[in-house]
Amino acid sequence: MLKDFSVQALFMGLLTAFVGSASSFAVVLHGLRAVGATEAQAASGLMALSISMGVCAIVLSAATRLPISIAWSTPGAALLASTGTVGGGFNAAVGAFLICAVLIIIAGLFKPLGRAVAAIPAPLANAMLSGVLIGLCFAPVKAIGFNPLFGLPIVLAWIVVGAFKRLWAVPAALAAFVLVLAFGVDIPDGAFASLERSLVPAAEIVRPVFNLAGFVSIALPLFIVTMASQNIPGIAVLKVNHYAPKPGPLFAVTGFFSLLSAPFGGHAVNLAAITAAMCAGPDANANPKRRYWASLIAGVGYIVLGLLAGAVTAFVALAPPILIEAVAGLALVGAFSSSAMSAFQAPESREAAAITFLVTASGVSFGGISGAFWGLIAGGLMLALSRLVKLSKA
Repeated sequence: MLKDFSVQALFMGLLTAFVGSASSFAVVLHGLRAVGATEAQAASGLMALSISMGVCAIVLSAATRLPISIAWSTPGAALLASTGTVGGGFNAAVGAFLICAVLIIIAGLFKPLGRAVAAIPAPLANAMLSGVLIGLCFAPVKAIGFNPLFGLPIVLAWIVVGAFKRLWAVPAALAAFVLVLAFGVDIPDGAFASLERSLVPAAEIVRPVFNLAGFVSIALPLFIVTMASQNIPGIAVLKVNHYAPKPGPLFAVTGFFSLLSAPFGGHAVNLAAITAAMCAGPDANANPKRRYWASLIAGVGYIVLGLLAGAVTAFVALAPPILIEAVAGLALVGAFSSSAMSAFQAPESREAAAITFLVTASGVSFGGISGAFWGLIAGGLMLALSRLVKLSKA
């Protein structure tokens, strides 16, 4: 195994860990806070997710000798941000995280459930995802409206750096956020003393509450979004790079690690899609059989970054919330554009996708159940009706 190590894989693994964390941790923090987590609980959730995905990447890559990259569910975190607090607060959200993890395990072990998720029409799944993401994608504009001196540097950093190297656009926006916070925001006395105390991570165990609102508003949409937007594309990325692992066991293992992180506030661990291409591609090593070391190194990097989650969360809390939301929104622009394009590409499902998108994006909940679930139901009914009409005319 050591003979397969390379400096190239070391660099790519470290880069993957940095990009994977820096490009979306703001989304995760915002999502956890939106469903009722305190600052300490959000830090605990971020730490649990980072450590779980790091260990999961190490275990799977070492066992299979394949470059299997693991990530937290960024679309799932965006879903949490759009859902908001349900009845039962963060305890109910944690209960939903546990249910979602069990569903992912079942999808991996029980083939009919996995096939059922894969059978959800792609335009509707993408429409739901784009409806979930659009709210956060407005945040950069809102940040400029809140204070141009704070918001513009973050957006301009993303635009300018992204024009040359898209991979570094979000880290550049994050760096601009740090500079704005350091030199533009009035930091209260004693804040840095609090930051030093946060260097020691504290795991917060949350007692789960299981109720219908949490199940329908969080667990089911989170499961669908994580499977459709992360796990299934993650397998596709591996196949494009000429790897052919069995999907079921990989899904089940990510579900198991999601189960471990949920009591500490972590929402979901899954196969990576974007960073998977970094570890599985030729930049990690010219020899495909040696690229798994990039995923191993990335796993170690995630663990180290997870141990710093308390300090990161405390630092971010010093800024106006709209600024970190702006960074999160910029991180999701690419995901929004690709999901929206996929949702409205096929003419025969365009109206159903539009209904799914509009109901989801409205953010309106009915009966305590979030718009993401109702959007999928409404779009599904519209699609079924249009197909029924076509059959009757045939």
